[in-house]
Amino acid sequence: MPAAVSIGIGGMAGGSIFAVVGIGGSVAGSALPIAMVLSGVVALLASYSYAKLGAKYPTTGGAVEFLVQGYGKGVISGGFNIFQWLGYILSLALYGHAFSTYLVSLLGIDPSGYIEKAIGCLLLAVFALLQFGGSAVVGTAQKIIVGLCVLILVGFGIVGLFFIEPARLGSENWLGPMSILFAAGVVFIGYEGFGLVTNTAGAMKNPARQLPIALYVSVGVVIVIYVIVAFSVIGNLALSAITSNQGFALAEAMGEFAGRFGRVAISVTALFATASAVNATVFGSANASYQIARDQELPENFDRKVWSPNAREGLFITAILAMLAIMFLDITAVTMLGSAAFLLLYAAVNAGHLRIRRETGARSYLVWSSLIACLVIFVFLDVYIYQSRGLLTLILIAVMLAVSFLAEGLLRFTKGRERVRDKRRATTHP
Repeated sequence: MPAAVSIGIGGMAGGSIFAVVGIGGSVAGSALPIAMVLSGVVALLASYSYAKLGAKYPTTGGAVEFLVQGYGKGVISGGFNIFQWLGYILSLALYGHAFSTYLVSLLGIDPSGYIEKAIGCLLLAVFALLQFGGSAVVGTAQKIIVGLCVLILVGFGIVGLFFIEPARLGSENWLGPMSILFAAGVVFIGYEGFGLVTNTAGAMKNPARQLPIALYVSVGVVIVIYVIVAFSVIGNLALSAITSNQGFALAEAMGEFAGRFGRVAISVTALFATASAVNATVFGSANASYQIARDQELPENFDRKVWSPNAREGLFITAILAMLAIMFLDITAVTMLGSAAFLLLYAAVNAGHLRIRRETGARSYLVWSSLIACLVIFVFLDVYIYQSRGLLTLILIAVMLAVSFLAEGLLRFTKGRERVRDKRRATTHP
């Protein structure tokens, strides 16, 4: 269970906080801590559903299996599972962006051109190769890296509370009540890592007891960390500085009271943390790809564990697509699209859970609460995307969803025709 908790925290606070705190702060202003709590509550509600489903269906595929159980093996479960895979790709792109942003800032390199993007792509390539060490390597690395990163984050966050300028926390720095809901949607990708915990359920001795604890502990710890860090950033850094330094606002805030030492320390921590998040997310998406293919919901070349010496296609394709996202989407677009994807995915998981809630023993009002909360925040996020980024970025969400279901439909149609042809051949040539 400690490895499961560390993977969950690593997928959330291990990397996202360094990217989303600045973006969220520019949206909500001094109300960022409230937005962090609101987004965390949505994640907690979703984790209840995941805990019940994971206890009933312990598997290394996590949400992949939950969707299949809720909707059956068909276009709906297959489409949402491919959509989930695209969400993981956006998460990887976010962590790659954050890593390169902090490294470029730390080294004083001009971020113009493709240098920053190339660094993020290189990070993904390195960890794609490291994944062939298997889940044991992932778990061991996570325990060490996550522990150090959390200690440093909490340490600097708590120290930063003593240097806060109270005026910066005042309501006059709120950007309006709607901004809290907008920011809650924007930063939600910071909590999506809790889903990675369910990927370890198949290896747990008693998932019915251990999985809920691992999920609630992971999300609860991350909410506390996010709120502490949010207060420190908002209280130590002017809103204008947060907006102009969105990608590395945390380092800038720590530099305000700890000088160059604080800025460097947080930047180095960010490098380890975002690398750790890539490590955990590649592990989770790789397992998802394997199980999706097992249920014939992705091409057959995904149908093997990616750390097998003879099965590299799924992992490499995942990494390549994440690199393309880094090259063609900025960090803000990746954050918004990733949050939207996971909010919609968790809503789909909850809707499917309602169909089988008697089997899992879940309380329907909690599952309904999670479903509604995800959809409400999703709608507010879409409104903000339209207002801040325009129609094109909003259309990308619909395109992702349409491509997922179209790919699944075409795949099933092709496989159906192949099965008919094989039967005819067997009949003609007994």
